[in-house]
Amino acid sequence: MNKVKVAVVILNWNGAGMLRQFLPSVLLNSQEEEVEVVVADNASTDDSCSVVETEFPKVRLIKLDKNYGFAEGYNKALELIDAEYAVLLNNDVETGRNWLRPMVEYMDTHADVAACQPKILDWKVKTKFEYAGAAGGFIDRYGYPFCRGRVFDDVEEDRGQYDDAMPVFWASGAALLIRLAVYKEIGGLDGRFFAHMEEIDLCWRLRSRGYRIVCLPLCEVYHVGGATLKKDNPRKTFLNFRNNLLMLYKNLSQDELKPVMRVRKGFDYLAACFFFLKGEGANARAVLRARREYVAMRPQFEKDRKENIRKSVCADIRERYPFSLLWLAKMKGKKTFAELVGR
Repeated sequence: MNKVKVAVVILNWNGAGMLRQFLPSVLLNSQEEEVEVVVADNASTDDSCSVVETEFPKVRLIKLDKNYGFAEGYNKALELIDAEYAVLLNNDVETGRNWLRPMVEYMDTHADVAACQPKILDWKVKTKFEYAGAAGGFIDRYGYPFCRGRVFDDVEEDRGQYDDAMPVFWASGAALLIRLAVYKEIGGLDGRFFAHMEEIDLCWRLRSRGYRIVCLPLCEVYHVGGATLKKDNPRKTFLNFRNNLLMLYKNLSQDELKPVMRVRKGFDYLAACFFFLKGEGANARAVLRARREYVAMRPQFEKDRKENIRKSVCADIRERYPFSLLWLAKMKGKKTFAELVGR
C-alpha cells in the first residue's frame, strides 16, 4: 500500500462489541486524507473479523495468526504498516472531534518529540480522568507510575487543572501517537511483557536516548478501561508487578540498580501482606509469583540492559521523580499530582 501520514492502529482480541461501539467515532473523527484506520486482530474467536469486514469496509483488517498479547501484537501489526506516524489506540476508546490533528501538527513542528498522547478521560464519567494515562504519566524512583490526574486509585475530576501541554515520562498505550521509524529503531514494545508496563518501558528507552514525550491535553479521548482484565484481576496484578521489575532491570543505571531493587523487594513483600490482610489471597500470591518469575526471566534481559545503558544519553530524566510515591501518597496523604510535585 502507499505510504500514509498516520495509521491509527487498533489492536483487538474478542472485542466485536467494542468495535461496533467505538470504531464509528474513530472513523468519524479521523477523516483526514492521509489517515488510515487499521484493526489488527489477535486471532479472535468471536466475530470481530467479520464485523470489520462487513460493517466497516473502509477499515483495513490485519489478521494475526495467534494472540500475541498487546506488546507483540502491535509489533507484528506495525511491521505491516507504512506511515510516518502510528497511533496505538485501544478498542474501547471513543475519540473526540479534534483528537488527532493537533497531535500530528505538534509532532510535525517538534522533531525532538518521539511520542505524545491526548488527555484521556473516563468514558463512563466524562468529567473525570481515566486511570490508564489521564493527562500524562510519570514514575517515581522505585518504578511506581502515576499521572497528572491519577495517583494510585485516586482519580481527579477534570477541571482544566492539567490543560497545559507538558513533557511526561510516559504516554499511555491506550492512545499513543509515535513516529513509526523511531518505534522500529528502538525495537518497539517488548513482546516478552505480553501486556502491562510495556509502554512505560518503551517510553523509558525513548527518554534515555534523548527523545521527548509530551501530553497535549487539548486533544481528548474517552477510555472505558479494564475491558480485557479488570483492575483487581490476579493475572493483571501478576503482569504489572513482574513487568515493572523487568522494566527497572532493563533501564536503571548501574549505580541505581542494587539500591532501588533492594527497596522494591521490601515494597513488594509489603504489598503481598497487604493483599492477604484484605482477604485477596490470589492477588498476594500473584505478587510473590511475579517476583519468582522476574528472577527466572532476568537473564533474558541482560543483553537489553547493556544496550540500553550503552545508548543512553540522558541518565537524569526530569520526569522520573526521585521521591517514593508510596511514602508520599500512602503515608503523607498526597493524592494529586499537584500535591506530589508542588505545581
